[in-house]
Amino acid sequence: MPNESKVCGTDGVRLDSFVTDSFDSTYSRSFYKRLIDDGKVSVNGKVITKAGTKLSAGDVVEAEIPAPKEDDSFIAQDIPLNIVYEDSDLLVINKPQGMVVHPAAGHSEGTLVNALLAHCKDELSDINGVLRPGIVHRIDKDTSGLMLACKNNFTHLKLADMLSRHEIVREYRALVYGVIKEDKGTVDAPIGRSATDRRKMAVVKDGKPAVTHFEVIERLGEISDIRLILETGRTHQIRVHMAYTGHPVVGDPVYASRRKNYGLEGQALHSKAITFVHPRTGETMHFETELPEYYTAVLRQFKG
Repeated sequence: MPNESKVCGTDGVRLDSFVTDSFDSTYSRSFYKRLIDDGKVSVNGKVITKAGTKLSAGDVVEAEIPAPKEDDSFIAQDIPLNIVYEDSDLLVINKPQGMVVHPAAGHSEGTLVNALLAHCKDELSDINGVLRPGIVHRIDKDTSGLMLACKNNFTHLKLADMLSRHEIVREYRALVYGVIKEDKGTVDAPIGRSATDRRKMAVVKDGKPAVTHFEVIERLGEISDIRLILETGRTHQIRVHMAYTGHPVVGDPVYASRRKNYGLEGQALHSKAITFVHPRTGETMHFETELPEYYTAVLRQFKG
């Protein structure tokens, strides 16, 4: 795999923190620390082996990330997919709660990518490498609902550009703890890696811009049912933003682990609708899915 390089934007950032936050999020901080220890990371062309080295704004950091091994992590598996739409360029998939999108540590099989490899054979974009063929964006393991997959690099590049320009409208539904007083609002707060727990994301001063719009559908006493529109697409964005407002997503095992989960096995967060212009035809495409059973089961507990 060719070396990857990133430019540091702020002074005083630790090298191991920067590479963890800036390079492929599939890998952990300990993985990148080992790369640094092994002399696989350089700053401005000079190999650096101290993870705590402080960077300056403008420093060019290059990392030699080894190619994934060709093993069972990337086998095609005949796993049923709920395909909402498919043509020669792309698929719209309704992902179930509990399915990991692509192979990573601890999840080598049973992922959406394993299923796509079986369904699409060799017809998947390869821009994101062998770990994530066809994947232009993703949703969390315990988030359900609609997401896009690409069959070729033309479509992948076009959709990636649309995502970066906020031209793809992604609507979510979520159950959150407590009563939200405002009927609608916007959370505009930057998101980055948590300083206290590297497994989490958090609202941080020097994070990446993140904007989430929300609207209350119904207040149900202990919880609220809300609609959300993503303007940006940061890791865990809705989960982090709602926790930041004091109304974390119901059942969230990371950002609301001590709260009552109402029988859920993951967060009550569903990618309900997606609207985009087809990269090849120019046609406006809109897809919407019903709320899943795990979500409506919680609603029934409050509505009787």
